[in-house]
Amino acid sequence: MKLLQVLIALAILSGSMISISTAKPAYAKKEGKKCTYCHVAAGKPDLNDTGKCYKANDHSLAKCTAPASN
Repeated sequence: MKLLQVLIALAILSGSMISISTAKPAYAKKEGKKCTYCHVAAGKPDLNDTGKCYKANDHSLAKCTAPASN
């Protein structure tokens, strides 16, 4: 019974991680920007200064400056 509880908890945790990872392209769609607007390279998790600003400001570009390369 304990093993079943652990497996259910892991399944729920895994499901939440999948939804978190698929949410990121939604930010690009929401803002009408390419992923590289906030990331140092497409498909990479590392943020540039604009991405760090976006994250720090509750996922809003209102207070952020555009990256130099875009």
